[in-house]
Amino acid sequence: MGEIAALLTSVFWAFSSIIHTFAGRRVGPGVLNRARLLFAVIWILLTHWILQGTPFPFHATPERWFWLGLSGVVGLVLGDWFLFYSYVTIGARMGTLIMASVPMLSAVLAWIFLGETLTPAEIFGMVLVVAGISMVILDRTNGNTHLPRRAYWLGVLAGFGGALGQAGNLILAKPGLAGDFPSISGVAIRMVTATVVLWGITFIKKEVRPTLDALKDRRALGLILLGSMIGPFAGVWLSMVAIQNTLVGIASTLMALSPVILLPLSRWFFHESISWRAIAGTFICMAGTAALFLL
Repeated sequence: MGEIAALLTSVFWAFSSIIHTFAGRRVGPGVLNRARLLFAVIWILLTHWILQGTPFPFHATPERWFWLGLSGVVGLVLGDWFLFYSYVTIGARMGTLIMASVPMLSAVLAWIFLGETLTPAEIFGMVLVVAGISMVILDRTNGNTHLPRRAYWLGVLAGFGGALGQAGNLILAKPGLAGDFPSISGVAIRMVTATVVLWGITFIKKEVRPTLDALKDRRALGLILLGSMIGPFAGVWLSMVAIQNTLVGIASTLMALSPVILLPLSRWFFHESISWRAIAGTFICMAGTAALFLL
């Protein structure tokens, strides 16, 4: 069950990235992130109510609120905005591949801030991840030849901004989840905090009305609703099932297969021309990710 759930997580996240790319190109990354978070909160709180018997973890201590809330702002507000910007500019396949650097960045941040050690196998895996991603982003013949150089590299930098946001989110969430605190409760706190902060900023900047006007695009609204269901809701749920029912290393490696799954999907949905160099770089990156978890 754990291995199947991990594979399904990769599939769900791959399709979620495609759906969010289509939606983001219609309404922009800012509107996409605001609406997606709002819908995702609804799914998560309903799930929390079913599993924990209450709609929200009201018993959480202020310390947990601080760390999990900060984690949500860094990962879901800042990190996801950069991620969606990369989807809109360089596409779901490359944006998701760059996100494969999250385990590497998480290990480096844990080494710097938490004092965790890096083994030779982990360093070898990091080298493979960097080499694989570099092969793909330096190959301008695969799928992004229409972009001006500046727009292309802004999209790449946004992808790494998204990856850094997710890595920071993981590091910040660790003290908030200490002591067997339910993971679904941690997700609920992160999402609610991020949603309140993001919509508070939206209100201050007087962007609520433009956001609601943009969501009158029924096709975009439908895509965002579907993406929030299969990504933050079903994807997160399946990832928890995977971690609970198989070894973390195996689950993490299988859940990191989205870039490979996106190779044929990007060809089908976006008609991208994918070079052999891009395919080789993707598999090298995946090998590095596997080395980080399994060696």
